[in-house]
Amino acid sequence: MSVVGVLALQGDVHEHLVALAEADVLARPIRRPEELAEVDGVVLPGGESTAISRLLATFDLLEPLRARIKEGMPTYGSCAGMILLADRVLDGRADQHQLGGLDIVVRRNAFGRQVDSFEADLDFTDVGEVHAVFIRAPWVENVGEGVEVLARVPESAEAGAAAGRIVAVRQGHVLATSFHPELTGDGRVHRHFVDMVRAAG
Repeated sequence: MSVVGVLALQGDVHEHLVALAEADVLARPIRRPEELAEVDGVVLPGGESTAISRLLATFDLLEPLRARIKEGMPTYGSCAGMILLADRVLDGRADQHQLGGLDIVVRRNAFGRQVDSFEADLDFTDVGEVHAVFIRAPWVENVGEGVEVLARVPESAEAGAAAGRIVAVRQGHVLATSFHPELTGDGRVHRHFVDMVRAAG
């Protein structure tokens, strides 16, 4: 059985562990390099990207995680996880560490503050229509040639400046969403990632 880790330094770790377990893999929290070495794939949860970035360095996980991603380990980042995987970040902090893996430019807190959080139904390639929860979420400003756009915010008056913005992408073995599928009880995005892990195995 595949083993998928969830980076357990900060953020909504438990919800991802539950969603992965329901997708029929062994789901484990990751806090140390030796734990990272034992997994077939990893999820980077939502939370606060600058805090997670600092903790990666504190727990000696920054370079091992960068190396595993570069070597081709399937990796999924939601919200803050997307920010950490982006090659370039707008409105980021100068001392923030990037893991890389996605040739994208993201804008932190693009949808606004916590009070501006919202929900929308999205057409997600290879998954179907998903109900997406956005909480202080980033969006993707632009993508490189090797990046597949999987979902955008629908064009509507309610969406305002978010209309048409890219909110889910994949580049090879790396998947990322601006939203939090672990909060909706819909396990299809996690199962989609688990399929990526199994295909890489």
